[in-house]
Amino acid sequence: MRIGIVWKLFLLTTILCMLILATIYLGQTIFFKQYYENRKLYNIETSIKKFGEDYVKSEGNVTAIMKLEQDFYRSNNALITTLDSNGNLQNVSDSFVDVKISNSPYNKELANTVLRIPLYNLVKVNEGVDPNTTIRPGTKVMIIAIKKNNSYIPIKIQANNSSYWGNELILKQLNPTSLKLKFASDTMVMLDGIIDKIQDTTGNIDSNFKNTDMLFMEKIKKFQANLLLNEQNPSLVSMRSTEMIYGNVKYYMFIDSIQDRDGSTVYVCAIASLQPVDEAVQMMNEYYGYLVVLAMLLILLVSFYYSKKISRPLLQINKTTEKIANLNFSELVPIASSDEIGDLSKNINRLSKTLHSYIEKLHLDIEKEKQLERTRKEFISDVSHELKTPLSIMKSCVSILKDGVAYDKREHYFEAMEKEVDKMNLMIVDMLELARFESGTYKMEMDIFEIDRGVEQICEQLSHKMKQKQLQVQLQLPSVEVIANQHRIEQVITNFITNAIRYTPERGHIYISLMIESEWVKVSIENKGAHISEAQLDKVWDRFYRVDTSRKREQGGSGLGLAISKNILELHNVPYGVDNTENGVLFYFYLKKRV
Repeated sequence: MRIGIVWKLFLLTTILCMLILATIYLGQTIFFKQYYENRKLYNIETSIKKFGEDYVKSEGNVTAIMKLEQDFYRSNNALITTLDSNGNLQNVSDSFVDVKISNSPYNKELANTVLRIPLYNLVKVNEGVDPNTTIRPGTKVMIIAIKKNNSYIPIKIQANNSSYWGNELILKQLNPTSLKLKFASDTMVMLDGIIDKIQDTTGNIDSNFKNTDMLFMEKIKKFQANLLLNEQNPSLVSMRSTEMIYGNVKYYMFIDSIQDRDGSTVYVCAIASLQPVDEAVQMMNEYYGYLVVLAMLLILLVSFYYSKKISRPLLQINKTTEKIANLNFSELVPIASSDEIGDLSKNINRLSKTLHSYIEKLHLDIEKEKQLERTRKEFISDVSHELKTPLSIMKSCVSILKDGVAYDKREHYFEAMEKEVDKMNLMIVDMLELARFESGTYKMEMDIFEIDRGVEQICEQLSHKMKQKQLQVQLQLPSVEVIANQHRIEQVITNFITNAIRYTPERGHIYISLMIESEWVKVSIENKGAHISEAQLDKVWDRFYRVDTSRKREQGGSGLGLAISKNILELHNVPYGVDNTENGVLFYFYLKKRV
């Protein structure tokens, strides 16, 4: 089945656009989420590095550090904070408990001092301090703390009634055996004292925003627990991230370490939720459902329009070339765009014109060949017809001479045969000359000559014939030069004057004149005598045509003079003709005057 180019282009364009759309959709649903996550993680890690550099430059300025944390949150939608070398939150003073250490054997180094303990590591940030707890100012408490780097990090505060606050992540890892070992090695101490002051904002949403995020604080507690209990833990850690799922939402925890200006280790902790990524991907998936439908409609419309637009000139070219194939060159490709299709259209139009000109030339050549063939046939036919009479006369004369009849008239018969031979010879020469003119291959060479002198010489040559019929010739010949083939024009004038002498009655008149008309010279030969009927005016130029059919052949010429004259004048490409005048017949023709 034949499929048109419009549908082929439509199908190919549609399939290509569908493949591109499918590639984009698959890339969005399969690879976009992973790419988005990796890009976000990379940006956060880069921002953490930048935060660390700016933190060192801040030189402990709390206001500057808080601004850095807020800027980080706005830029990355992620929480960030700093921890000291023991995993405690830095720059936090809004939630704490003050304990006055008792003067007892357990408290030799800290006796009678007030120990400020941050509450973030001891209570849950989303709950805060229970208002019904028995731990309140004035309560006697026992404190279990880890001693590290000459610092005391409390991990549990317990009242006498067993109520306590503590870092559960550390307490769960301390079994009785490890607890005894740590007490024995002085890495863990027990202190007692009295609660002096409690300030709690852990459950207040208006508090420092990073400290109210339960997941963030829990991960910080876990990091501190690993830091305090793992004695092999190095003082510095390189950038690391941990993936976690909380409430069906993916989070990443980032921890990096930097060296502060005083040489101490500071840990930078950040937590980022990938929920915006998941939401964005989910929204994109839903959006792509509508987008794909709309894109498919647009693809179909655009593909059809594109196919029609591209194929329209091709269809026009095909229509025109089909006509050219059928030798119809009347229509050109109507495309003039400045591209390859426009160039193709111009070349086809040029090809059409070239073929048309060559075919017309071929037709002319064929017509010339046909004309030659007709000329040959007419020549043979005319020669055969015209030679019958002289041959019959000659045959009769030969028979008479052969039989010996009228012996005393032998000379007369020989003269008759000689006369017929001369006529035959003249007729054959005229016919050959006429055939050459009609062949279309004869080239007429042009001269510049005085036409008036040529007419005078012809009249002088034909004067004896004029005297035989006692004709009166009147000449009106102004001096003028013309552009023509002198020999052939004189042949035409001779034929016209001879024809006038032949058909002018005895003692009649012949008028020969030259008239200058602008750029032309009109040559006229008029003889007095019988008119030519209107039906015969156009036939006088035919070969072997005689106006007076009653005339004997001896009185007329070969019948080719006017036909030869006609061909000579047509080769000169000049007007000519014959008209009846008031008392006779006028033959005329025009020649180009020399300027």
